[in-house]
Amino acid sequence: MDTSVIAARKNPQTVTVTATPAAVELHDAAFVFVRARPGLLKIANRILRDPGEAEDVIQETWLRWQGTDRTVVVNPGALLRTTTVRLAINVLQSARRRRESSASPWLPEPTDAGMTPEALAERQNAVENAVALLLQTLTPNQRAAYVLREAFGYSYDQIGALLHLTVANARQQVSRAQERLNNRRHRQHVDAVTHRRLVQAIFTAARAGDLGQLERVLTGQDAQRSDARTSP
Repeated sequence: MDTSVIAARKNPQTVTVTATPAAVELHDAAFVFVRARPGLLKIANRILRDPGEAEDVIQETWLRWQGTDRTVVVNPGALLRTTTVRLAINVLQSARRRRESSASPWLPEPTDAGMTPEALAERQNAVENAVALLLQTLTPNQRAAYVLREAFGYSYDQIGALLHLTVANARQQVSRAQERLNNRRHRQHVDAVTHRRLVQAIFTAARAGDLGQLERVLTGQDAQRSDARTSP
């Protein structure tokens, strides 16, 4: 018979609770996971560069760890790290597949020095068309958030700080940008000077890593400086 029942009968004011083996095992699993969690979070952040997505990966790692037959695990830390890496890579690949299958405009990767002049011209044309679509379709904040996130891998924290938005609002800007690009119902006039500045800034960032100039163009600071230089 359960010891708690016997104790309760002998002294109703004192009840002894005996933990079940399953509860003890879950407690031990949680203890191992909590000790490993800071390192796992660093791994997920390093791969994803997004605190929110990293936290989601860690939560999924914990669920996987709960469902694992831990009696056969020789090195729990190694298993947890491997699980975290695989889950984070899956998130990256899933995001890449969504971008490739969506109606998103094409944005450049670093230029290959071995490309032929024809290939370079084709890439230039593709970027110019993509930038034109961004200018026609998105608001300035949506455009900035989308380019920084999708083309240059900025975290939502970085985007929020640059655009003076909360992290949640930064996420929302990217999400709304994708929705607009998918339906393409919003069409705006494209200023030729703005178009040229953004194309040049994107190529400079992709080739030379000059993200400062890109940030200034996307936030309108570059245009303000130009206006100040040309004003009497």
